[in-house]
Amino acid sequence: MKIKVQSIGLTPHEPLESHIEKKVSKLETFYDKIHECKIFLKVENNSDKANKTTEIILAVPGDDIVVKKTATSFEESLDLCVDTAKKLLIKKKETA
Repeated sequence: MKIKVQSIGLTPHEPLESHIEKKVSKLETFYDKIHECKIFLKVENNSDKANKTTEIILAVPGDDIVVKKTATSFEESLDLCVDTAKKLLIKKKETA
């Protein structure tokens, strides 16, 4: 699985990049037909503390899986996305 990270308006630091790599690579254990994973990191322009948005697009046969979450840190929003994507991949595997 190829992992592509795009950050809009920021530069991800090394601990964040390794956190992304570690979390996203685990998704393959739930569904082995993932071709590509695109991750978009974005800081929303609002006054909320929870303004870090992570969007994950998993390219799988059939329909792509898209998950978008916002939290106070990129690590937290990534974890929420991965948890949701994991449930969706398990559901997709069961129906396949």
